[in-house]
Amino acid sequence: MEPPLPPLSGAAAVLLLLPLLLVPVALLARRRRGRRAPPLSLLVVAGSGGHTTEILRLLSCLSESYSPRHYIFADSDKMSEAKIRSFEQKRAERFSNSQFTLDRIPRSREVRQSWISSVVTTLYSILYSFPLTYKLKPDLILCNGPGTCVPVCISALLLGLLGIKRAIIVYVESICRVETLSLSGKILYYFSDYFIVQWPALKEKYPKSVYLGRIV
Repeated sequence: MEPPLPPLSGAAAVLLLLPLLLVPVALLARRRRGRRAPPLSLLVVAGSGGHTTEILRLLSCLSESYSPRHYIFADSDKMSEAKIRSFEQKRAERFSNSQFTLDRIPRSREVRQSWISSVVTTLYSILYSFPLTYKLKPDLILCNGPGTCVPVCISALLLGLLGIKRAIIVYVESICRVETLSLSGKILYYFSDYFIVQWPALKEKYPKSVYLGRIV
């Protein structure tokens, strides 16, 4: 059984969630005025290794306003589903109306896969992700570095360009990245609405990023 996820410190949690809390204000302002707005749909991209553990630590700070939560992970990821189900089971004990979905997509790039073949598999993953993203139509997308987040975010960007649905992309670079961004980070740095790093060296190299210190 997975050990319980340690909570973030109060200051770190507030700083991390500030962008996420400000975004709904802008979104809800465009919705029906004078009436209670529905919760915000959140799409979460999980990944193998420590990515899923880190992203669940971030989610543990979110209120019940972020619902439903749609999780997407690679079809070759054998660990994320169990971690997510365990997390959501505990969350349901706190919020009775907690809702979530699980979806798999083809992995865009395997470890040590050649760059040429990666282009082909990424395009295939984008084609697979687009109808799924269209169906979910999330208000927010939260990701932290797995290669799976690239096709998902590109699909969301295409939905926005087509005028179908504008999703806010929040990218949190993994704590493991101290001086250089991950490949996913290097790509999504230019497309995300909020790009959060956890080391000052990355903030110096990438001025658009937001440095909050260690948050996971």
